[in-house]
Amino acid sequence: MGSLVGHVIPGFGFFLIGLWHLVNHIRLHFLHPKSYTSLPWFPTSKFRYFELLLIMGGCIASISMELFISPARHQPLDPDGTIPSNHLHNFEHSNISLTIFIYALFSIILDKIQPPAQYGLTQMLGAIAFGQEYLLFHLHSTDHTGVEGQYHWLLQIVILVSFFTTLLCIGYPQNFLNNFIRSLSILFQGVWLMVMGIMLWTPEYIPKGCFMNLEDGHYVVRCHDLEALARAKSLVNIQFSWYLVGVTVFGMCLYLGLYKVFPGKAEYQSLTKLEDDDDFRFRKETKTLF
Repeated sequence: MGSLVGHVIPGFGFFLIGLWHLVNHIRLHFLHPKSYTSLPWFPTSKFRYFELLLIMGGCIASISMELFISPARHQPLDPDGTIPSNHLHNFEHSNISLTIFIYALFSIILDKIQPPAQYGLTQMLGAIAFGQEYLLFHLHSTDHTGVEGQYHWLLQIVILVSFFTTLLCIGYPQNFLNNFIRSLSILFQGVWLMVMGIMLWTPEYIPKGCFMNLEDGHYVVRCHDLEALARAKSLVNIQFSWYLVGVTVFGMCLYLGLYKVFPGKAEYQSLTKLEDDDDFRFRKETKTLF
């Protein structure tokens, strides 16, 4: 990260995964309104682990870019083996990718072994990944007071939604609305990351009274005075509100559109009527639905 490409490409990845989950959860709910149970990931008919391998490939590319490709010496350490201050954010971003990689890797292993706690453990790994992402953005070594910090602060809100909805999936696997919100929040993460990349590293979009300043090897948006900074932060808040409305409208339109595509009608299902063996049903759904 720390550049336009470094935000747009990971953001596009989050967007694709969120959209993939959103479509599949809606489809699954329409096809099985009375027996719907959420899935932490969705296999495809051609290649079962395509989603998880795509995530792992993206994480490897991200770690490689952060630690070995972007640094001038193609490694992030000083000659004495310590981590320099200007590369702290590279390690922070890499740890986020590493945790997501571990989630995808163990999701494959759990699916192959199929232990009794497969479903719960998979969702737990996803919650840990989002928790790690939130922690590292919350304690980010880059500026928390400037315009970039405002983008990161708002991003943390979306990450927390993904985190808590993933935790709720463990105890409430049949709650469609929870999974709908979770998928939409992942998609929103991707949208907001792409917006950050474009707005923070495109000179034409820098707010009035602010400028791009080279600090510690990467560009940061700075403002000439407090009034310009306050205005820039307010503009970020307005952007977030617009994109929140846009993503919400998109999610609702997608739901209503797919309602016309898939057979059957969604029926109300009480959240108290849970099956005794959700892990068995998770394995059955992943094998038969696709």
